[in-house]
Amino acid sequence: MTIRRPNGATLFAELSLVAAATGLVGTFAYAYSDGPADESAAAAETGSDDAPIDLDDGAVADPDADPVSVVGDAAAAMAGVTSVEFRLDRSGAPIYIDQFESLALDELIGQFTVPTRAQAQLTVTVDGNLTTEIGAVAIDDEIWISNPVTGDFETLPDGFDIDPSRFFDPEDGWQPLLANLGDVELIGIDDRGGERYHVRGTAPAAEVENITVGLVRDQDVPVDLWIHPGTFLVTRAEFDTTIDGATSAWALDLDRYGESFTIRPPANIRTETGA
Repeated sequence: MTIRRPNGATLFAELSLVAAATGLVGTFAYAYSDGPADESAAAAETGSDDAPIDLDDGAVADPDADPVSVVGDAAAAMAGVTSVEFRLDRSGAPIYIDQFESLALDELIGQFTVPTRAQAQLTVTVDGNLTTEIGAVAIDDEIWISNPVTGDFETLPDGFDIDPSRFFDPEDGWQPLLANLGDVELIGIDDRGGERYHVRGTAPAAEVENITVGLVRDQDVPVDLWIHPGTFLVTRAEFDTTIDGATSAWALDLDRYGESFTIRPPANIRTETGA
């Protein structure tokens, strides 16, 4: 058996068909049978043996802390992460995940475990006015995306750029982002499920490309970060990107550090017999 690799135009046509079938006021939802936070056919083996980290532990932030030291400690802490849940909300100008500029990413929830395993459920707008949900699973260099018509997963087709593991890559994404953050300043101490350092800095273009899974390129971006004062783990990031003069707002929440998420290849991968 060989994995069938659909072309991007075919998959987009199927996405458009299923979105249209829902009507203008409905939403077709398909990703995992019970959502990515639950164990399902798309999720199995344990991803982390560490105990979950309590981010609401009453840790107190120092209002006189050196922001460069805070960010440096955060870079070291994020490099050592073994598992996390990430939630993305994106608004403003559309950010497309396909070369046809037809599927705009709106929201995403997923989990990551080392080494390089991730699963996510994406909410996308099709052709500017219809909404649907698709699933994505990434294990090492293999990525599968769900087909909302058939209910099967397919190898990510050419023309699509969505690797859920890159939304949280501790070594190649978050660690260099924090280590290379420029013009760092401490904005204040905010209460976000407990005290958090609120720092701001400028992320270089290469690091922005990494944490936006390659969807945003060639621009340095001011980033606001909220950092837990005990563990120095990042719990939220906000930033704006501009493409062709239009602004898109990104908000990424990070939680459930150290929990055991179970991720394996989908059971229902569309295949065909090859010669």
